[in-house]
Amino acid sequence: MSDPLPDARTEDGPCVTALEAAAYTVATDAPEGDGTLAWDHTTMVVVHARAGGEVGTGWTWAPAAAAAVVDELLSPVVLGRDALAPAAAQEAMLRAVRNAGRGGLVAMAVSAVDIALWDLGARLLDLPLHRWWGDAATPVPVYGSGGFTTYDDDRLRSQVRGWLALGLPAVKIKVGESWGRRERRDLDRTALVRDLVDTTGPGTQVFVDANGGYSPGQARRVGRDLDALGVTWFEEPVSSEDLPGLAAVRAAVDADVAAGEYADDPAAFARLLPVVDCLQVDVTRCGGYTGWRQAVALAAAHGVDVSGHCAPYLTVPVAAVTPRLRHLEWFHDHVRIVRELVEGYADPLGGTLTVADGPGHGLRLRAAAAERYRVA
Repeated sequence: MSDPLPDARTEDGPCVTALEAAAYTVATDAPEGDGTLAWDHTTMVVVHARAGGEVGTGWTWAPAAAAAVVDELLSPVVLGRDALAPAAAQEAMLRAVRNAGRGGLVAMAVSAVDIALWDLGARLLDLPLHRWWGDAATPVPVYGSGGFTTYDDDRLRSQVRGWLALGLPAVKIKVGESWGRRERRDLDRTALVRDLVDTTGPGTQVFVDANGGYSPGQARRVGRDLDALGVTWFEEPVSSEDLPGLAAVRAAVDADVAAGEYADDPAAFARLLPVVDCLQVDVTRCGGYTGWRQAVALAAAHGVDVSGHCAPYLTVPVAAVTPRLRHLEWFHDHVRIVRELVEGYADPLGGTLTVADGPGHGLRLRAAAAERYRVA
């Protein structure tokens, strides 16, 4: 962390006097896995930006090393900048990371800082974020997400029932297990969820996410079976880097094909737009609120819908003013951690989330609760 600056002002208002980053690692409540990865913990890198007696908060879901990126590369170019100009601060950050590269871990760090700066600016103005952006906010639909390949049938049923009890309009599970080597189990688990939804929550949509676990031919074949089960969303049927593969699957199945969660700059989103039915944008990876607004503007220009990937509480303010927004992902792991470590969140009501009435995004880290998980 760079040394904080004394309170100061630019011609337009207060300047950023401190930028602080910390990492917190929390064990999962059960082993988790998808088509191409397994994990037993999740790390949350939290950034606080200070100016004029206010504190803005942002975070990303990234390795603890992202905190060092904030301290060593981003803080020097953010401190002293106009606290009411977060987009300009992001431009300075992207220039500063030229040699390190702007993608991956660096993009996650930039995202956390960007979110903290927007929250800070809105708090200084005593405005909710959507009011600063000049738009009226609408309720945001959310869908249940988890259904990890590591779950047995009983745990899967229990999780889906919980989502249905919340009135969520759709539920999503992981498929593509073991890089696509367990197709039969993928389909059996999807059928289990289909039966449960039809019995308990008629009208609820069923989504699946392969996390790039299938080959293009396999995804087309499995996709036809998923169509027969009434699946309406096929996320990352193949790697999001395989643009021809995504296009081929999209042409072969009835379900909407979605991708974009790993995109971290406008060019990456632009490449995906011709081959997806819905573009996924992750506010904790794409460049924060600034990056989100750039991505959704591209999508709107191409007539493509948008869905928020993970981090539902952070995403609500910007999602609520996004044209062509379908929904946000109510991701089990992130929801569980935020409920423990953050104050100011609200659970879905009638299948939707609404924006906070207070300044900024309305969220604060519960520092005392988080401290036992701190790793950096």
